[in-house]
Amino acid sequence: MPDSDKWDEISYVISSQYRIETLKRLAEGPATPSLIATDQEMDIAHISRALQELRESELVTLLVSEERKKGRVYGITEQGSSVWQMIERRNMT
Repeated sequence: MPDSDKWDEISYVISSQYRIETLKRLAEGPATPSLIATDQEMDIAHISRALQELRESELVTLLVSEERKKGRVYGITEQGSSVWQMIERRNMT
């Protein structure tokens, strides 16, 4: 991935505290939206929206079947992990 694309993704993540907290939590390991909301002390509606946005950007992935509506587990992608490491390394949170 070209550096400019990575900076676009970093900028996208850090422009929302919800995306930051969601990616931060998933960097620790897979989780459900409710677990992320509880761990990060944020409203689940905001976390769900952040997950959808991060998923569309291919930074997180759904680890269970698409048909499953309850107990959905999300994980960080390799691309998401790379972006998160760069955000942390440069102390951009």
